[in-house]
Amino acid sequence: MFKTISVPNTLLGAALSVSLLLTVPAPAAFGAEAQAEASAPIQAALVQTQQASSEYGVFLKEKFNVTLSETPTRGEFIDAIARSLSYAPDSQTTVAFSDLSATSPYYASAAALYQRGILTSASVSADQPLSALQAVFIAVKAAGVTELAYSYPQPKVSQSLAPLALDVSDFVSLSAAQEIAAARDAGLVDPEVYGDLKLDANASKQLAEQLIGHVLEAQGQYKHYIGQSSDATIYAKLTDAYNTSDIIEAPELENIVNAALEQGLVTGYNLKDSRFNSNFVDSLSLTYGHSDLKHAIQLIGLLRSEGIEAKVQFEPKTSAFVHLIEWGQPTPSSTTHYKKLANGNYIALAKEYDIAFEFASAADKAKFQPVVLQYAKKNSEDTTGLIAGSWWQPLYYSLTELNDYDVITNNKITADGPYYAQSFSLSDKSDGIVAGFRQIDPNVRVSTYKFWVDRPFHNYLTGDDFK
Repeated sequence: MFKTISVPNTLLGAALSVSLLLTVPAPAAFGAEAQAEASAPIQAALVQTQQASSEYGVFLKEKFNVTLSETPTRGEFIDAIARSLSYAPDSQTTVAFSDLSATSPYYASAAALYQRGILTSASVSADQPLSALQAVFIAVKAAGVTELAYSYPQPKVSQSLAPLALDVSDFVSLSAAQEIAAARDAGLVDPEVYGDLKLDANASKQLAEQLIGHVLEAQGQYKHYIGQSSDATIYAKLTDAYNTSDIIEAPELENIVNAALEQGLVTGYNLKDSRFNSNFVDSLSLTYGHSDLKHAIQLIGLLRSEGIEAKVQFEPKTSAFVHLIEWGQPTPSSTTHYKKLANGNYIALAKEYDIAFEFASAADKAKFQPVVLQYAKKNSEDTTGLIAGSWWQPLYYSLTELNDYDVITNNKITADGPYYAQSFSLSDKSDGIVAGFRQIDPNVRVSTYKFWVDRPFHNYLTGDDFK
C-alpha cells in the first residue's frame, strides 16, 4: 500500500465540518427556505448530467454500434474505447498478453490501447467485471490528461480526492491517486457518479458511458455545437460565427465543380468545411440552409417560441451558381464573389451557412417542418406573418427517414484537405452526375448517399413547381 501521508489539520477540520453538516437534517442546518433555494440548482445540474449520460449511450449506439451491458466487463470497455476512438493496432508490432490470445474478439482493441500506452499491463482480464477505478485509469490515459494528473503534488491530490471519500493511502501508488484526482477535476467523472468510485465497486453502465463520452469530448470527437437554442448567449454566438465566416476557396475542388457547372451537368453546388461538422446523432438531427443572418436569429427565436429545444451548430457554406450575362454585370461584395467564364457568363460564389440542429427528442424533430411551413416559407409575393428572409423553397434535410419528406441524393467530392464540394440532385440523375465528374477528372473522389429533404426543395429540383 502507498504510505499514509499527514493531512493538514485545517483540511481535516474542513472535512469534518462538512461531514457533520451533512448529518444534520437540511431544514435545521439551513432553514427550509434556504434549503429549497440551495437544492434547486443542484437538482437542475443533476438532471442535466443525467440527460448527458443518456445522450452518451445514444451516441455510442448510433455512431459505433456500441452497447454496454449493465455491469460491463474490462473487455467490453476496452473494446468500446478503441472503437469509439477508431483505434486499430499497428500490424507491424505484435502484442503478447499473458491472458488474451490473438483470436479473442477483444485482442485488436486491447493491442491498440496497449500500443498507445492506454493499457499498461500485459494482463487484460477481459472477462472480469470492470472496476470503477480501473475504468477511470483507462479513461484518463485515453483522454490524454496524464501529464495533468502527474503534476499534482500530494496535498492537491488529497484535496481533490476528498469529495470522492477517497484518500491517497487507498492506492498502491501516488500516480494512481493522481489519476483519479485529475479525472475528477478535469470533469471526466460527473458528480452524480462520485459515489460509484469505491475501492471494491464495479463500474456501472452509466459510469462507463459517461467516461467514454468525456474521452471523446477531450479528443474533439464528440458533438460540436455553439450552444443550445435556449441559451441566453445563443444569438451572440450565432452572430459571431456568421461574422467570422468567409467565402470558402478550394481550387482543387472548384476546378471540377466549376467545369460541371459550366457544362450544365449541375445547376449549383456547395463548398463546406468538414471541421465544422456537428457530428450529431442522425435520428435526432436536421440541417437547415440559408444565407441571411437575420433569418437564422429569428429561426432560433421561432423554435424557442414553440418550445422546441435543440443543440445548434453553425456550419459555414459557400453556394455556387451561374450568373447569366443577360442578368446584367455582377457587382462583387463581401458576401458574393464572381468568376468570369469563357462564354461571358459568371460563376457566383455566395456566402451562406447551414445550421445543424440536434433536437431534444424525435417528437421535437417532427415538429420542425410544420413550424417552418407556417412561419418561414413564402407562398406568394404578398405573404405576411413570416420571419425575415423567408424563401419560396426553404432547404432543410434529415439523414434519417421522415414522413412527408422526399428522398434525393447528395453527390459529394472530397480532396486531401478539410473542404468538400456537394451537389444535390434527384436520385435518378445521380449516376449521370457522377459519371460527368469522372469524365472531367478521372481521379476524382466522389461518393453519394440518399437523404430526406423538404418537399418545396424537392419541387425546386424537379422544376415542376417553384413552391
